Amino acid sequence: MAKLHSPSSSYAVRGRAFAQIAEFLPELTAFRRDLHVHPELGFEERYTAQRVAQALQLCGVDEVHTGIGKTGVVGVIRGQQTGNAHGVPAMVGLRADMDALPMTEHNDFAWKSGSSGRMHACGHDGHTAMLVGAARYLAQTRRFAGTAVLIFQPGEEGYAGARAMIEDGLFDRFPVQSVYAMHNWPHMRAGTIGLNPGPMMAAADRITIEITGLGGHGAHAYQTVDPVLVAAHIITAVQSIVSRNVKAIDSAVISICAVHAGDASAMSVVPGSATLVGTVRSFRPHVQELVERRLTELCAAVAQGFGATATVSYERLYPATVNTSVEAHFAADVAQSLVGAEHVVRDLEPSMGAEDFSFMLQAKPGAYLRLGQGGADGTGCSLHNSRYDFNDEVLPLGAALHASLVEQAMPLPATV
Repeated sequence: MAKLHSPSSSYAVRGRAFAQIAEFLPELTAFRRDLHVHPELGFEERYTAQRVAQALQLCGVDEVHTGIGKTGVVGVIRGQQTGNAHGVPAMVGLRADMDALPMTEHNDFAWKSGSSGRMHACGHDGHTAMLVGAARYLAQTRRFAGTAVLIFQPGEEGYAGARAMIEDGLFDRFPVQSVYAMHNWPHMRAGTIGLNPGPMMAAADRITIEITGLGGHGAHAYQTVDPVLVAAHIITAVQSIVSRNVKAIDSAVISICAVHAGDASAMSVVPGSATLVGTVRSFRPHVQELVERRLTELCAAVAQGFGATATVSYERLYPATVNTSVEAHFAADVAQSLVGAEHVVRDLEPSMGAEDFSFMLQAKPGAYLRLGQGGADGTGCSLHNSRYDFNDEVLPLGAALHASLVEQAMPLPATV
């Protein structure tokens, strides 16, 4: 049993995968920090994809495929046997996202972003490095009966890169039986792994509400149909949808996050139109459908009451990320084999954030896990924060978890 130490915590990790991967932590850290210096946005990950492909080749993987879903990379590693005990071909997918965010970094360490307005503020540099670490171990040892497919995905941050890879034939070319992904979580202690056998992340929908009234002079408002007033009533009214239409045991969020109407320099002009933009988050399709229907009905009715009109554009961006039960329980067991039952949260509370691994889970059974990277008190700099940085201490654990999912999903026969 090996131990991983940090100034704030220490925890024991079992298994040869972790012990072996921990030996090349310095190389993984250097690789991760190089990616942090060179952040790239969705479908622009040319440098990152090149570095990943080069690293996979150096690791000795059997195949490296580039350009899948524009800038995606796939590595293939065949085990000591290509099928299970019954000779049936087995194939497991592991996914890491590669893209950065359009943010300016405010850290001052040596590996801070070298690109203005771009930053790895969500830890995708760490996710990529962990999967490269798993690739190195799996290619060296090959202690599994089947094929490991390592998926380095572009464009998770709002570009639906997972969908792009699937539409580009990802699962036709690499027909995995199951697929797994993990995301660092600063609000869980390092050495802790969490998931649940159901919804992990919410569906993310974009709403645009266009309100049309009748503009005029602010001093003679009685001659207008004020869209600003209508917008204010709509903003308040839509908050009744969740509280009065969605069952209390279900979950949904409606947030109006942007309002545009008129010209700030024209203080006495009532505009003729107003636009509201926001997001809807939910876990269940029937709740999503309910919210869309009620938004359309309510906005039209409120506007009509003032003599205006309102139309709702409802865009379904990312579906909910929902773990399949069998694979979630399996992944939790694998995590437990590494860090012990006391460090695995099997009923992790879902997040209202969204994740495009959801597209892969719609196509294949699998599970999405959270890897703790916070301090001993379970706190750390939040994701999407300008001072965020990935905790390099957890790189070996994340890589070992990836590798162990492969080894335990496709074990070699006992006689081998």
